[in-house]
Amino acid sequence: MTTPRETRDYQAADAAHHIHAFVDQKALNDEGPRVMVRGERLHLWDNDGRRYLDGMSGLWCTNLGYGRKDLAAAASQQLEQLPYYNMFFHTTHPQVIELSELLFSLLPGHYSHAIYTNSGSEANEVLIRTVRRYWQVLGKPEKKIMIGRWNGYHGSTLAATALGGMKFMHEMGGMIPDIEHIDEPYFFAHEGNLTPAEFGLRAAQQLEAKILELGADKVAGFIAEPFQGAGGMIFPPESYWPEIQRICRKYDVLLCADEVIGGFGRTGEWFAHEYFGFEPDTLSIAKGLTSGYIPMGGLILSKKMASVLVEQGGVFAHGLTYSGHPVAAAVAIANLKALRDEGVVTRVKDDIGPYLQQCLREVFGKHPLVGDIQGTGMVAALQLAEDKASRKRFANENDIAWRCRTIGFEEGVIIRSTLGRMIMAPALIASREEIDELISKTLKAVDRTAQEYGRL
Repeated sequence: MTTPRETRDYQAADAAHHIHAFVDQKALNDEGPRVMVRGERLHLWDNDGRRYLDGMSGLWCTNLGYGRKDLAAAASQQLEQLPYYNMFFHTTHPQVIELSELLFSLLPGHYSHAIYTNSGSEANEVLIRTVRRYWQVLGKPEKKIMIGRWNGYHGSTLAATALGGMKFMHEMGGMIPDIEHIDEPYFFAHEGNLTPAEFGLRAAQQLEAKILELGADKVAGFIAEPFQGAGGMIFPPESYWPEIQRICRKYDVLLCADEVIGGFGRTGEWFAHEYFGFEPDTLSIAKGLTSGYIPMGGLILSKKMASVLVEQGGVFAHGLTYSGHPVAAAVAIANLKALRDEGVVTRVKDDIGPYLQQCLREVFGKHPLVGDIQGTGMVAALQLAEDKASRKRFANENDIAWRCRTIGFEEGVIIRSTLGRMIMAPALIASREEIDELISKTLKAVDRTAQEYGRL
């Protein structure tokens, strides 16, 4: 067990050895990071004893909250029995087999096979090669272009960064050939004079235009998150996904859903694509698969794709040292059984999810800093706006949202800022009292931000 140390000692050692994610490291070193040391349900404690309500489930992943002894016991037992073996050398093991049986019992029936990874980024790396291999086996090797969306996010490895649409990441070396993008379905920012339904169709039809521009015989797949997570918790209009699916089917383009954030109950359905009512050919999964207790991800394939790869594909030259890791599989089994047997997903749909959404709209619906509220289940976004009626966004919306996030930490709540949106995704096991705390502390942060910027 780690011997406790003074916070300044931890911070100095951290600065000496780490480069953190998505941050100016020099500025962080001057400030000193928070040192988190304990978690229980939705709460975290730092090394100085300060308590925070985690409104983001870590990074959208601790669906069952912190401190689950059943998940820890599953890992401990498996470490003693079989701490590691691989899925190379014509070998498998009981834990990964049981995990797959359980996982596919929870998935819609048109999926059949999984390729396990260590993260969502890796799942999307594997996706590109798997999709391209599928078309090679079918005698169409020229179909290799993947289309993503601007402001979409699929991870931070090279290929995953390229699939995503974060331009600042592309500028740091994150592009590969044969990747294209269309606009995101961000109604508040881009609607013009259209209704939501009209805008949803127009945004989706950009995919058809892009396929025709590139040539349908060259386009392998379209990848998108059912709702955009890191891009700002952006929910598309209801007309969007049916039209996207129609276009993919018309031009024989694989429809690939990134369920890394949306999967495992976040929307009140097991998977977000079920909430939006479309049927992808692939699902990229991670995060909620193990509730973040241990790294694990995967790529789920439809029966149609798996049949081609298995029956006609011969050797598929892919593999990861830790694919289907027995300890990760054991934790995933315990996690999925808890989500299922404790009725967690059903409660998100019928009880605690509607309660969160209702509270947000009651508290922030007329707030002078908030122009829109989006979300369902245990995921939501507050769109900050200079003028709600005209949907005018602040010119410095990034600065305002970042300030709100910072004040949130001061108030003891962890929410995230992305562009001009404050986003939250609390653990699915939250009580109404914990939701009340999340709303109350978020309101304090938003109010203080509004006061600082002369909006309250």
